[in-house]
Amino acid sequence: MNAMTPVTDLFERRAIFPDVGPQARYARLVGLDDHKSRLTKILGLLVNPAGIERWHATHHPKSTGLLSAVLRRPPLVVLSGDVGSGKTELAETVGDAVARAEKIDLTLLPLSLSSRGQGRVGEMTQLLSAAFDHAVMEGTKLKSSSGKARGGIILLIDEADALAQSREAAQMHHEDRAGVNALIRGVDRIATSQLPVAVIMCTNRLASLDPAVKRRAADILVFERPNDEQRRFLLQENFGPIGLSAHEIEQLVKITGPDKTRPYGFTYSDLVQRLLPAIVLDAYPDRPVTGARAIAVAASIVPTQPFKEQAQ
Repeated sequence: MNAMTPVTDLFERRAIFPDVGPQARYARLVGLDDHKSRLTKILGLLVNPAGIERWHATHHPKSTGLLSAVLRRPPLVVLSGDVGSGKTELAETVGDAVARAEKIDLTLLPLSLSSRGQGRVGEMTQLLSAAFDHAVMEGTKLKSSSGKARGGIILLIDEADALAQSREAAQMHHEDRAGVNALIRGVDRIATSQLPVAVIMCTNRLASLDPAVKRRAADILVFERPNDEQRRFLLQENFGPIGLSAHEIEQLVKITGPDKTRPYGFTYSDLVQRLLPAIVLDAYPDRPVTGARAIAVAASIVPTQPFKEQAQ
């Protein structure tokens, strides 16, 4: 890693799993069971390929090509979806589930947005290269000849379209192109070295990502706004125990969904970060939460508008 680039300048923080805080946040991600399962399995394979090797030997010992195809998947997963859909929250907490499942420690390294640099020639490329150098260095220490790593690293790149925008865009600066090249080289380096390092990229502009980046993704998970069933589960879980009736909760489900005035409903963050606290604060400190007031508060909140991708 470049000795001139302090680690503190590369990453927003360093989180170690397992940890009860992320475990609770991960559990609150309702309605994302398929995404949670798929991402946990992909990351688990990186740190413990011996697990699927045992599965293969038990169930499909004659199909050597099948196992190879799984183990050769690139160490990159792209999470794409609307603002507030839960993708970043899952990326920040899934390491706890993997750490507990595989019984190892995992380290999350969220790439700092300052890694885009200040526009000086070569700066973004240098910072990205240094971030991958650090991840590779840490991953090399954790690699084990036994098949199960002694730990793992998750390199998280949020708002990935800011760093991995398609090089086909006519207005793209040559320095931005060099940054995308550095990112691709970093992913390839991890894959070639077979290190217990995974790269998770989050974006709400999947179409703007460079095609070479998307081709390297082991999986692209698309996140949607919660449907009626998912909103009902979340609302029932929070308001059922304090006495709201099934009819009142159903009214909340309807209000927080699409209607004639807008074709979109509430996002997960609209529900958890705006609606639930607003209903509580409406009642605090003098009275309990009631269904009538909860419905009135919900009707007053305007959900976040969907992100609209700009034409290239």
